[in-house]
Amino acid sequence: MSESYTDFATVYDKFMDNVPYEEWAETIIDVMNRLGVSKLAAKKATDGEISVDEKASMEDTDAFAEALSEKASEEVSEEILDSERNLVLDLGCGTGTLTELLASRGYDMIGVDNSMSMLEIAMQKRAQNKSGVLYLLQDMRELDLYSTVGTVISVCDSVNYILEEDELLEVFRSVNNYLFPGGLFIFDFNTDYKYREVIGDATIAESREDCSFIWDNYYDKESGLNEYDLTIFVQEDGDLFRRFSEGHVQRGYTVEQMKRLVEQAGLKVIEIKDSDTGEAVTDTSERVFVVAKEVIK
Repeated sequence: MSESYTDFATVYDKFMDNVPYEEWAETIIDVMNRLGVSKLAAKKATDGEISVDEKASMEDTDAFAEALSEKASEEVSEEILDSERNLVLDLGCGTGTLTELLASRGYDMIGVDNSMSMLEIAMQKRAQNKSGVLYLLQDMRELDLYSTVGTVISVCDSVNYILEEDELLEVFRSVNNYLFPGGLFIFDFNTDYKYREVIGDATIAESREDCSFIWDNYYDKESGLNEYDLTIFVQEDGDLFRRFSEGHVQRGYTVEQMKRLVEQAGLKVIEIKDSDTGEAVTDTSERVFVVAKEVIK
């Protein structure tokens, strides 16, 4: 999967200003609050203290010192685990709009994208917000993190850029590998129906005062691939506009395919719904929202 967004990255946010990022953030936070990794407060309360009776029974001061050391180690370990539970990975973070929103809500964020052009804009937002988000230039098929995370999110049809089922399965397995026990995988995808019946072989255009685009789609029924060519015009100096083009390829997936791949990766589907309506998925759903959970063995 080569870098998809190069010149388009500079105007990406302009054309995405109708995307309900705030709503998406609230939906994701709600899911994490309802279904996310527990803080295990009960375990800390029962395991985190050495009683007076236990101290009195330890005639050997070295044994008491060792017990205190073990308690301290447990507390440090629990702090590390708390930190990992609060870590959220935004897979395919793009220009970091949603990443920065969640960071502003108190989550420790990691953003991964394979487009350096998009990440450069994300890092400008990080500097402006002083958010401390860690941005990594990685292909999601070769995910490499330094720790587990409590939640992985991937929105705005990022997974549709994975064109082969076996490669998408490997992405899901990597997500499972880096999830903290009981962690969440929250993602959306464009359905095969959307490419086949709604935007396939259609031309979409939008004109604004300082920029415009033409979006030509070409859908192949046999492969399920949707190729689209973007032609963008951006005003730069006075009345002069710069023209550039980019090509993208995405694959549509069915709900059944996604459920099967998620489960093959060792995750359990918890919720699945129409991303646009919030209701049950239908045959005409264009974007689907999925919540899966890491299975604790």
